[in-house]
Amino acid sequence: MVSFEQAFSDMEKTAASTAKSSADLTKLARTLEKAAKDGNIAAAKRAQHSMREALNALQQEVANSVESWPFGDDEEQQYLSDGYSSELRTVAAERGLEIYERDGRMIAHPSIVRVLPGSRAVRIDRKQVSAIRPTRLTDILLNNQRKPPRFRADRFLESLYQVYAEVTREEGPSGMMTGRQGRVVELERVYRLFTSLPGSDREYDRTDFTRDLYLLDRDGPKTTRRGLQVSFPASSGTRVSRGVFSFVAPDGQVVTYYGIQFSEIG
Repeated sequence: MVSFEQAFSDMEKTAASTAKSSADLTKLARTLEKAAKDGNIAAAKRAQHSMREALNALQQEVANSVESWPFGDDEEQQYLSDGYSSELRTVAAERGLEIYERDGRMIAHPSIVRVLPGSRAVRIDRKQVSAIRPTRLTDILLNNQRKPPRFRADRFLESLYQVYAEVTREEGPSGMMTGRQGRVVELERVYRLFTSLPGSDREYDRTDFTRDLYLLDRDGPKTTRRGLQVSFPASSGTRVSRGVFSFVAPDGQVVTYYGIQFSEIG
């Protein structure tokens, strides 16, 4: 089956041909209008004859445009489910954009792309985008890379601490204690509290959360306003999939997170 990129390209060409034929017919109509104003019978008859030919050509171009999309409804959804991500990655690579797949998501730093077959769209981070022609979507993702980052690492850090403090407070004196390190809390518990509202895990899924952890860990602040330092200790849990959050760095390396800890400095 033809790719989406080729299908959209063919449709674009037939639409351009239709627009040109329509413009030609409009031009002839203006010629006829002028001939009528002047009372020039010969010129009017020539214009009418040319208009019939132009109309026939336009009708054929319209038919070509209407029939230019080769996918049926079921085929569209099937291709978006099975073949689209591979095509997008190939087209993006040709334009110098690396896209990695992880947990059913495509990662084009800093964007996370989810294919929505039923909507004939994709979701880039939290925004649904209907422009899914691979070259066009690649341009959007490249433009996102050039934009200043919108991620507020400081706010994310404070939110993490608030949830962490809630978890440790519920567990009594084994939590934060003056002059000591706090206990390690599984990130799985933190994420569940982050997404405790109904439907929030669809708007902010595990990949989003792990991306933000990575950005904080890589470039963000490490100390809260209260002077507590964050760290992400590894655990034996990282050797199994349960409770582990994984992400792909810009160089393609897989990074994993399991626990979080806040400690007093000094």
